[in-house]
Amino acid sequence: MTSIMTNSAAIAALSTLRSINSSMEATQNRISSGYRVESAADNAAYWSIATTMRSDNKALSTVKDALGLGAATTDVAYTALTSSIDVVDQIKTKLTAASQPGVDKNKVQKEITQLQDQLLSIAKSASFSGQNWVFNDPANATGTQSIVGSFNRDASGNVSLTTLQYNTGSSSLILMNATGFDNTGGILTRERTTQEYVNSLGDTASGTFTGVMQIDIENATFDDLQLSLVGVEAALQDMTNAAADIGALNSRIDLQSSFVADLMDSIDMGVGKLVDADMNEESTRLKALQTQQQLGIQALSIANNSSQNILSLFR
Repeated sequence: MTSIMTNSAAIAALSTLRSINSSMEATQNRISSGYRVESAADNAAYWSIATTMRSDNKALSTVKDALGLGAATTDVAYTALTSSIDVVDQIKTKLTAASQPGVDKNKVQKEITQLQDQLLSIAKSASFSGQNWVFNDPANATGTQSIVGSFNRDASGNVSLTTLQYNTGSSSLILMNATGFDNTGGILTRERTTQEYVNSLGDTASGTFTGVMQIDIENATFDDLQLSLVGVEAALQDMTNAAADIGALNSRIDLQSSFVADLMDSIDMGVGKLVDADMNEESTRLKALQTQQQLGIQALSIANNSSQNILSLFR
């Protein structure tokens, strides 16, 4: 039946054209944004996963910054330890020289005092972002320092942080109290008791070494110098161990930093597989829809013109 009130062909053509235009709009949005799933309306499950993982990646970016800060702090501490080892080596050389007969101990002590001042300067200046792992006083006590190493999310969605920990008591070179050097701690200030050495009689003896920073040989006997040498050697061993520990921690930080960077890249790629648009596919689809749109417009035009053919029946 032909009707001038209802053009069924035009209605059908218009419906098809609307569907084509809607598909074209969605395809154009994907091409312009680069996302197949841009909002929850596109795919709620994928959008939710992508949003969560992007948030986690932002947290991992902060973790990477924290690892960089930790690496800088350990680098400074390591540099201070190795520099101090060189200075203490010189003190050991001076003590050896002072043990020779006829050496002016007062002049040697002046050199040792300068070296002690250098050790104090190294320890005080080895600070990064307010953290000093080799110089401690009441305002900067020794203790366990934590470096944020990773951000974790378990299967239940619970989040947590992994930390790398280090006790600065192991690397503390100088410990100060309200009155001066504190002989209860610090590799260079700690009092060392029962250090064995060979005395002037060739016997094995023991005594108390007051610390590298408290060495004073102006009135020292041969036995005193021998005890100081043994004490300095023990301090060097402790400094070497501390430098090795910090070096190992620094290596761990570098490994963790590389892992976090790789993990962030993997998460980015995983999210991309869920929500990114395939531009080759979308461009092909757009071309096909443009062709369908042109055909739809043509079909609608033909349907609208068909009603005018009725006029010929009344001529």
